[in-house]
Amino acid sequence: MKRFFLGMAAKYGALRQTARHTFCHGRESDIKELKKYLGERYSGEAITCKNGRSGLALALRAFFKRGEKVLVNGFTCYAVYEGIQAAGLIPVFVDISQEDLNFDYQALEKAAKESQASGIIIQNSLGNPVDIERIESLAKKYHLTIIEDLAHSAGVKYGDGREAGTVGAAVAFSFGKDKSVDTVNGGAVVFREEMKRKVEMPHERARVSDTLRARFYPMLAGLCRGLTAIHLGGILMRLLVKIHWVEKSADNHLDTTRQISRFEARLALEQFRGFREAGERPIREFVLVREREKVLEMLKKAGYYFDSIWYKKPVAPERYYKKVHFNEAECPSSVYIAEHIINLPTYYSRGDLKRAREIIKPYIINEGKNGKVE
Repeated sequence: MKRFFLGMAAKYGALRQTARHTFCHGRESDIKELKKYLGERYSGEAITCKNGRSGLALALRAFFKRGEKVLVNGFTCYAVYEGIQAAGLIPVFVDISQEDLNFDYQALEKAAKESQASGIIIQNSLGNPVDIERIESLAKKYHLTIIEDLAHSAGVKYGDGREAGTVGAAVAFSFGKDKSVDTVNGGAVVFREEMKRKVEMPHERARVSDTLRARFYPMLAGLCRGLTAIHLGGILMRLLVKIHWVEKSADNHLDTTRQISRFEARLALEQFRGFREAGERPIREFVLVREREKVLEMLKKAGYYFDSIWYKKPVAPERYYKKVHFNEAECPSSVYIAEHIINLPTYYSRGDLKRAREIIKPYIINEGKNGKVE
């Protein structure tokens, strides 16, 4: 009986959250207030952007010259690559640890030494914080400018007690789907140090079409998840994508001229203020499994669709992989992880994931260091 009421409460909470997102009314003052809040929290000058990759591109343009190299996690998403490309920089992919999906530090030092890179992007994969003191030491040794990407790690603490986002020359945020701060779309960047190069800031409002897609996505996604029990959820989602009512995250292309929408700024501000203190954000759970395609099919039959989140290739999604020219020989662990990882989305409650964990458990090769969603 207790489990029943907890389940009902979780579903009610999800419905209330969806309604809040759909009917949220934002003002121009909410964008100004979000900028002020981020600037104060992360000690710098904040601007808002269309999405996270746009913010990352602006951060990189402000601190690097075209043609310079930046070190980047070997297990990442195309949005990061797109941001680097838009800034005219060259990515140097570095292999990672199977324990926390962050840099393999021996590989990182080797890459820093041999590539003569000018900077490093800290990703904090799936919310797992990097060893920031080790990276700072390496950055000082090889004269690397640190850029922090907090798409998965807003509100997370590093091992030395500092909050993620309080270390780098600039901090980029994505407020996209299933991120630490999730408003479906939108992003921001905080310049914590004086910019080395002049950057044109976003000056145009969000497109109406982008705003409408972002506003109604939680409602449509919830409907699709509800229909998975009768095997119609996937069909409906594919139709919504085809008619452009839903946009896949990877297809939300970079545009450094546009700001966040007003209602998303309001929602982002509410979520930031909801962090009681740094270190209390949930970390997404991940495991490495044998026979992953079989496991995903079993999950799908049970009503779980996990295969849209970072699968198959080190730089996801697979349809953009050839554009990246990824050197798989340099990043064998990244390739292995991409072939075996299953990570559990944060939009499911712990209770909803109980059956999924039971399905996954017999196939586990290795569990992540952290990643327990409470």
